[in-house]
Amino acid sequence: MNRAEWQRTATPIMSRLTSHRLRPVHRGPLPTERLPRGDAPPLSATAHPAPQPTDTASPCLDGLAHATPEYLALLQGLMDGPVAAAHAPVPADLQARSDNLKASAYFMDASLAGVCELLPGEAGGHRWALVFLVEFSREPHADESGARWLQGSQVARTDLRCAEVAAVLAGYVRALGWPARGHVASPPPTGLADAVTAGLDLSLLAQRAGVAAVRDGRLSMPFTGRGFRLGAVTTDYPLAADRPIAPAASLAWPDSAAYLGEGGTRPGFADAEDAQRPLHQGHYPMERVPRVDEPTTLVLRDEIQRVPKRADLFTRALAGDMGPKAQHERTRFAVKHPLAQGMVPLIRALVPLQGTREPLPPTPLAQSLASHLDDPLHNTLSIKALAHYLGADLVGICEAEAWMYYSHDLGDGSSPAQAITPYHRWAVVMLIDQGFETMEGASGDDWISGAQSMRAYLRGALIAGVMAAHVRRLGFSARVHSNAHSELLHLPAVLMAGLGELSRIGELVLNPFLGPRSKSVVFTTSLPLVPDKPINFGLQATCQMCLKCARECPCNAIPFGPKVMFNGYEIWKPDVEKCGRYRLTNMKGSACGRCMKTCPYNREDLVESDRLLWLSIEVPAARRALIEHDDRTGGGERNPVKRWWFDLEMVDGVAVAPGAGVNERDLDLERARKLAPTQKLAFYPPALQPSGSTPITQAVPIDRSAGVAAYAAAETPAQARRRRRQRASR
Repeated sequence: MNRAEWQRTATPIMSRLTSHRLRPVHRGPLPTERLPRGDAPPLSATAHPAPQPTDTASPCLDGLAHATPEYLALLQGLMDGPVAAAHAPVPADLQARSDNLKASAYFMDASLAGVCELLPGEAGGHRWALVFLVEFSREPHADESGARWLQGSQVARTDLRCAEVAAVLAGYVRALGWPARGHVASPPPTGLADAVTAGLDLSLLAQRAGVAAVRDGRLSMPFTGRGFRLGAVTTDYPLAADRPIAPAASLAWPDSAAYLGEGGTRPGFADAEDAQRPLHQGHYPMERVPRVDEPTTLVLRDEIQRVPKRADLFTRALAGDMGPKAQHERTRFAVKHPLAQGMVPLIRALVPLQGTREPLPPTPLAQSLASHLDDPLHNTLSIKALAHYLGADLVGICEAEAWMYYSHDLGDGSSPAQAITPYHRWAVVMLIDQGFETMEGASGDDWISGAQSMRAYLRGALIAGVMAAHVRRLGFSARVHSNAHSELLHLPAVLMAGLGELSRIGELVLNPFLGPRSKSVVFTTSLPLVPDKPINFGLQATCQMCLKCARECPCNAIPFGPKVMFNGYEIWKPDVEKCGRYRLTNMKGSACGRCMKTCPYNREDLVESDRLLWLSIEVPAARRALIEHDDRTGGGERNPVKRWWFDLEMVDGVAVAPGAGVNERDLDLERARKLAPTQKLAFYPPALQPSGSTPITQAVPIDRSAGVAAYAAAETPAQARRRRRQRASR
């Protein structure tokens, strides 16, 4: 089957039939509670030895597996570390602790998780183990674009994901105040053996923890035929152990109800449907969304002034531009929750591996592959397949136009800020879902908000890092632009890559399937690619009618009024000072994502939700009713079933009960009537921002009165269009 035939026979994946609204997060996506359980064996009993699943083929010379060792080594170096000086005020109930740790694993996208006790002497004397497994990705068909790259890479890809989960969760437990260490099966690529991990049989622990069982001599997981890999976190943190799967229990789907996903679990047909879609198209049918030549909001490329990193709001806070309180909170707001504390060291450690700007010298491998990489369309489909295989939720391509780059990097006072010269032709843009289930349980601005962002940033940085490393092995320059260090503005890249439209939320490109609850990551490259077109799914008309994000914004930073022109963009421009100050200094939570939480496009992945989406796209007259339907059915309210995390705050390196409490918000249907008439917003065009030469050691106080005046005098999009027409007619 050739590429055109494969694309023509693509089948959209069916969403789930029943809601998981009443399913606690610690139970996970599979109906494992329906498995018969055996009695917990004595700790000295021996389970059945069996190796973990492995690849069925070896990687090609240009295979993805060769790009992962450096990243695996980095993560394995972060499996252990300092322990907080005091225990966090966690529940005394051991089952509540285990449920929280398992839910944390599912938050990180583990497929199954369980807890077991350890034998004396195992894992350096730790007493308990959280054991989890991560499934293999869908194996590419031999004639799919990207199949050669992906051949023989399942173990490399999945052990890397296991290492990410293990390092984060071990860091989380240490932040709670107990020793913990992460483990994966693959030895460190440097060849230096880890004696503790090497002496730990993850297969035996998986059986003990009830997440896998040996059948016909093979280690198997319930309800799926895919392979998997294992990871573990061992600890002294007291937990409640799970029971193993009964020796005679079948691992197949028990009945039609389970197969169809009754109760909100992942249905049995999911893998079969997945196999019918080209890997490069991913889960969501973006191919059905209408494409347009230009974005649905005006972008005047020649009027956009490139801005320095020093002008970024969070950088301004760090420099003292917003005062001492915001400056202090900027140093800790990303790690205010102990789960985020487990993620941020990994995010920062990935920055040195982000890649190159300059052309690479030819290598024998690159020279031998040159003829295979001269087809931009084939490269594009292969890159997209690679992104989805590694775990990106959505991917698009755009030109990395000069106006998308920052003008200057940061200066630190001892050396001047360096000007950034645009260097790559193409940008690969990916979106990572922040997770609907966790968003359902949250207010949007409580203690899990920051961890949601950090999880998506970490996943994106790791995926993009491996992809860029792979592209460099092929002989092309590639550089990652992550939240921790980016030389490219993400918003215009996401817009131009066709992954969404600009929304009323303002500086956020909203996707029709994920809504606003995503984070972006980009890598730029010289690899020849084909760009995607922007999309039009009717968002401008919907956001014009819907004021929900503005109504529910805690700091009244999202405009109730119309779009304006800002530095060449047509945009519902938010007051970034109000927004940033609230996110930084929120005393009852970590950061804020309330606009994402309450948006009508933030929906569960259900057949019913799909019908509502396509109705909004194809029947414009229905949009008003759909907005009202979202409020009427409680869209954006908190679901207590999904509240799985502990409300804790990191203070001076120790997790404590938050002194100010917890934000407990639900919908306020009257808030717009109260706030809209008196709303006063400010914005800060380039003339009111620090220059590229301003070091971070020099504070430039924000001039709010000038910002308010600038917003009041802003040009409307209609005026900008009229001005441009008049200029063109002269």
